[in-house]
Amino acid sequence: MNGRWYTNKWLAISLHVLFWALLFSFPYLLRPVMSNKTVAHDHVNFGGFYYLNFADNCMRAILFYANAYLFIPALIYKRKYGQYLLALLIVLGIMLLWDRFFFNLFVEGFSYKIINFFAFNVPFFFFIVIASAAFRIIRDRIEEDQRNKERETENLKTELSFLRSQVSPHFLFNIMNNMVSLARKKSDLLEPSLIRLSALLRYMLYETDEKVSLQKEIEYLQSYIELQRQRFGNNVKINTCIDAIENSYTIEPMLLIPFVENAFKHGTSFVSVSKIEGSDLVLYNLAEINIKLTTEHGILKFSVENRYDERSSETKDKTSGIGLANVKRRLNLLYQNQHTLHVEKNGGWFIVSLQLNLH
Repeated sequence: MNGRWYTNKWLAISLHVLFWALLFSFPYLLRPVMSNKTVAHDHVNFGGFYYLNFADNCMRAILFYANAYLFIPALIYKRKYGQYLLALLIVLGIMLLWDRFFFNLFVEGFSYKIINFFAFNVPFFFFIVIASAAFRIIRDRIEEDQRNKERETENLKTELSFLRSQVSPHFLFNIMNNMVSLARKKSDLLEPSLIRLSALLRYMLYETDEKVSLQKEIEYLQSYIELQRQRFGNNVKINTCIDAIENSYTIEPMLLIPFVENAFKHGTSFVSVSKIEGSDLVLYNLAEINIKLTTEHGILKFSVENRYDERSSETKDKTSGIGLANVKRRLNLLYQNQHTLHVEKNGGWFIVSLQLNLH
């Protein structure tokens, strides 16, 4: 049985049935003890007390559920305390008449005394009222907690869908620029690039509603890198090191791509420069991106490095930084205590390091 046992409908019904079964059978369970202490005349009429107790327990059951499902929601929750006390007094009076009627009906040879009713039935009355009130309050608290969790879940799904919708257009914008560039060059790489883009779109549209295998996410990442490699050619030095996956891990989809996307967005603005060293003309390529991904004992280690111009404070467009902001938010939502993310600038390099617990 899991930790949500208290929400099981049939278990709750079973507990109610067990409680009332024990209460109704209580006099019969004590019968041998009471019979030994009862004179023969009393023993002959003891069956009447069984019937009387059964009738009183029926009224107690009515009181329990009337208090739990009628009086407390309609009066206590609406702060009508005076009316609630009046309702209990009316029920107590009805129970007195009920007890007297069935006493005269079933019990012979005894006279009815009101003091006996207050001595034996009033304690049960307060016990039933308190028990039903506790039942109702605990039940409502559990239902409220469930509603809050459901609202949190729905809000989380909505927020994640919104974050994904921000990531996807940004990605498509960059890739379509790649296609335009290849089309202008009339490159033979345009057709295979379109096929690869089609596969990426299929992945984004149909396989990102839930967690995906880490292998699929890596294939998506590699396809994106290849598209960028085709776009920039030798103008950008791209170093990738992606180790074989040690197990069939799963990961939140589209989680790693914003880091790579950001590196290409901000790390490819460098131009190649020429310098004369001695008698030779040397070409220096300043644009460089390093991508590394490994897994070890269920921990994913992912790093992306790109060169940046420390002298430039220009923002490339209005969407700059949206990808990183979104992925940070998604990490906090989905891997709150299961990840570490470091973003730093060091010696002309912009470095992002992520460690993620995949278990």
